[in-house]
Amino acid sequence: MVSTEVTHKVQLVDGVFTPSEASDVINSLIREKVNFHKLHRLSICEGDMHSDTKFDDSRVSQLLQEKEDFKPIYKEAMLGGKRVKITGVLNIEIID
Repeated sequence: MVSTEVTHKVQLVDGVFTPSEASDVINSLIREKVNFHKLHRLSICEGDMHSDTKFDDSRVSQLLQEKEDFKPIYKEAMLGGKRVKITGVLNIEIID
């Protein structure tokens, strides 16, 4: 893949949240991505149950692991009475 420069940036998340709010934000984003990959997997299997779904399977597993990895951060913030800063930027570029 030949990449060009970033053509657009989307500031998806930028804020300071209570632990509960941060959990909602993180879990919502992960849930949407998991659903995307599950639907994509279903669509490529439609008509061919032997389609290669390794990428989508792998991404679902990775995303679910990320969700688990966030739990100790959430617990630490809750127990310490802290807030959680989340910053997320999507870099969009056109590639060959």
